[in-house]
Amino acid sequence: MQTLAAFFLSRKIILPPTEERLIEVEPGTRVLCHCHWQKDRRSALTVLVLHGLEGSSESQYMLGIANKGFAAGMNVVRMNQRNCGGTDRQGPTLYHSGRSDDVAAVAHELFERDKISRLALAGFSMGGNLVLKLAGEWGREAPSQLRAVAAVCPAVDLAASADALHNRSNRVYEYYFLWKLRRRMRAKAKLFPQHFDLSRVRRFTSLRDFDDKITAYYCGFTGADDYYARAAAANVVERIAVPTLILQAANDPFIRILPQTRQKILTNPNITFRETEDGGHCSFIGAANDYDGHWAERQVIEFLRQF
Repeated sequence: MQTLAAFFLSRKIILPPTEERLIEVEPGTRVLCHCHWQKDRRSALTVLVLHGLEGSSESQYMLGIANKGFAAGMNVVRMNQRNCGGTDRQGPTLYHSGRSDDVAAVAHELFERDKISRLALAGFSMGGNLVLKLAGEWGREAPSQLRAVAAVCPAVDLAASADALHNRSNRVYEYYFLWKLRRRMRAKAKLFPQHFDLSRVRRFTSLRDFDDKITAYYCGFTGADDYYARAAAANVVERIAVPTLILQAANDPFIRILPQTRQKILTNPNITFRETEDGGHCSFIGAANDYDGHWAERQVIEFLRQF
């Protein structure tokens, strides 16, 4: 109920004027960012936010955290992953859970072009995996501007979460993701027929099947197992060297954190791990109590205020 409520219940979110910016993350491929700047953008904390699988910068949680972050005096940059937010034409490649280099490219653009002095990374679900993965890869060699990281229901153990999505009780979510992913592949094949073979877009029975036949095939992995193993933030969370907040719900229907990954998280002194009994997947809807009731968004912003 929490997960579906967050998806279906609309809310009025007022945001300041947006600067749209296309940023090249590799030759021939650009991503779209929506930037909300304070008057003195250089001195304010800049929060770079990433969405989850088949989301975009227009996802409700992306707009919600932008609203709360900007009101708290922060710059907020809502980043679309490759092909998301109506950007299929911006490159002949696909997005996936391991493209932390794209996040790094956007961060360096903000350092070099906007001269921002302080950066925080925030991500939801798949986006949570990406920001944790990048922070772990940077480790103690992270740019001096990086102050903090926050992740809500991060898919840090990709294989376990993909398999959980195939459980009978989760089929509604899996069917939705597969429907969206098939539509995207058909659109990409029309735009870049020399790169994509429509005959591969058949009736997939699971997300793992899609990742095995499409994601791995077109993104340089030998198969789904190789993709999940190499793209998971679980490989590097122990190396995160900046203050980090991870929010997880014990009743998340399909995100799984394996015992060995949980141990890495709990033994890293830089990570604050908060797991609630309730919350669903990236939902955490509670009583309003003088705000809009979206608890996780509020917790992320309150955590980032100290920076």
